[in-house]
Amino acid sequence: METEEMLDEIRSRAQKDEKLREEFLRTREQENPLSAFCAKCRELGYPVYEMDVIAAGEEFYAAMKRSTNGGGENSPMLEAEDDFYELFFAGL
Repeated sequence: METEEMLDEIRSRAQKDEKLREEFLRTREQENPLSAFCAKCRELGYPVYEMDVIAAGEEFYAAMKRSTNGGGENSPMLEAEDDFYELFFAGL
């Protein structure tokens, strides 16, 4: 399962489970929120690591950029499309 799919599945679980949702929201208060978030994902059985989240976002952004106007310099600037971590919380 790809990182994006795992994050979607985890978000879906957290949307249905208020306690789990709160646990994820509390990870944002930690000294290193992304690490705490990934640790929580692994605790749930999903092998999500910091670089997985970052790389998945960058790969998604690059694919989107290539698909617009041939991916050249005229491609529109995309806002926050590469930040799967923030997108996860926006969906909660």
